[in-house]
Amino acid sequence: MRHAVSSELYAYWNVLRAGRAAPERNDVDPAAIRTILADTFVLEFDVENGFPFRICGSRINTLFQSELRGLSFLKLWRDTDRRELEAILTRVANKAQPCLLGAEARSPKTNSLRIEVTLLPLFHRGSAHSRILGSVSAKDGGDWLGLIGAGPATLISVKPLDPDALRQATRSAPPLHICARGRERFRLRDLAGVIWR
Repeated sequence: MRHAVSSELYAYWNVLRAGRAAPERNDVDPAAIRTILADTFVLEFDVENGFPFRICGSRINTLFQSELRGLSFLKLWRDTDRRELEAILTRVANKAQPCLLGAEARSPKTNSLRIEVTLLPLFHRGSAHSRILGSVSAKDGGDWLGLIGAGPATLISVKPLDPDALRQATRSAPPLHICARGRERFRLRDLAGVIWR
């Protein structure tokens, strides 16, 4: 992981699961990850509808210049990558296998922007086919970010993550340093209650 957002969300997810394959979706507390909420999303496990966004942070909406809630996650990607992404999302749910994606976002006629996408399974009453918690982050904001929406992203790399390795590494490590991010206001009411459930 190269981005602080990915590391923070993954570490939080790993603590929540407390030795289980994945945490329950009701375990997630938006207030606990408020510094990265704008970079965070939750997907429905709904293969037929392309894994729609249940909720989506404001910085992700800004990257694609669209309100993504209710829209298909697969539609953010090139046609040639969608079948592989569907297989990845299914594996995340079926095997409770968290993944890290490396990708490239590009707006028309501008330079590309490297992004990192985390995909973390959430259970509901022990069922694996519930939700997928994730984040999208860019290390350096493109000069076009916020002015022009990115076109379909290009998948560059897929890396399965090993939660047990992270747990062992962090046992003796000092507490996770949370990177100070912009104090952007984010509507917690949009991330609470029935939306998370």
